[in-house]
Amino acid sequence: MKDQQMIAALAALAHEGRLKLFRKLIQAGPDGYSCGQLAKLAKVGITTASAQLQVLARANLVTSQRKGKSVIYRADYRRIGGLLSALLKDCCAQSKTPCNPLCREIETLVESTVYQS
Repeated sequence: MKDQQMIAALAALAHEGRLKLFRKLIQAGPDGYSCGQLAKLAKVGITTASAQLQVLARANLVTSQRKGKSVIYRADYRRIGGLLSALLKDCCAQSKTPCNPLCREIETLVESTVYQS
């Protein structure tokens, strides 16, 4: 992941409302939620939720898919794993000891197809 992509993703998450919506999507797993469901869960208006979800989508942290009259939003786990992996890419670079288990878990997540559409 390039630095500018990391900055955009981190900036999108650096907002209380967007972070709250993002966490709800993480909790939802691959089923995701509609904008209305998210707004209700996060206790915000639909217009506010929609605007915040668009910021998260532009940062490639969430995906959306039209389902009838609704749009279902899902956390992009592969992209999130890529962000975490990029943040930790130099982990243990100066050490001869094995890398932190978290780094291995994140790498596994990035390679995983569990949450791919």
